Amino acid sequence: MKPSTKAKLQKFFRVTHGWLGVIVFPWIFVIGMTGLYLNHKSLVLDWIATFEYDESEFADWPNPTPPTMTDALLIAQSIWPDEEILSLKEDTYHGFDVFSFKKDSGKIMVTQDTGHYYSKSNLSRVTYAPDGTVLDRKIYWKSVFKWLHARGWLNNGFGTWLADITAGAMMIFSLTGLWIFFAPRTKRIGRRIKKIFRIRPAPAAAKPMRKHF
Repeated sequence: MKPSTKAKLQKFFRVTHGWLGVIVFPWIFVIGMTGLYLNHKSLVLDWIATFEYDESEFADWPNPTPPTMTDALLIAQSIWPDEEILSLKEDTYHGFDVFSFKKDSGKIMVTQDTGHYYSKSNLSRVTYAPDGTVLDRKIYWKSVFKWLHARGWLNNGFGTWLADITAGAMMIFSLTGLWIFFAPRTKRIGRRIKKIFRIRPAPAAAKPMRKHF
């Protein structure tokens, strides 16, 4: 390979390697963080632990107004308003009788006694007062970390594509890194290999000694 061609390739791979490092860094960090969680679940969860909302306060709520099914339906329609209600039923949740509605993003559950309600997805849960005030937000960290580790993003479709793109970028990142490391050393490595495997000429046979009479 000509020195000029080699220099151009070296520059190309160095620039490519640098930009790929910038692009994939957030997802390398996420994979490292979530991998740490998978190996040390209790340590990570203890570090990010949050308080649990006391739902017994529902019983002492002033002037409770039990909602009708129609009231609960209006509440359900206000959560993820662009999605249709797939099913509805009467159920129990955390010891409360609730009207339960299912949508693509999760469930909406309205307590039948006081009108408090929840919106619950695979990754989080929000607790509301009857007037719509947010009382508590809970993140299901176990699900979040597993989802991030597998997909690299919290969105379903986009996350799969992003994880694939990141995986490909990391492969190129590794190959360009190898080139940057070994390319300047190829001559030196080649000389060492030749030195190791060089075949030395066999020593010349000793001449027979002449006898003098």
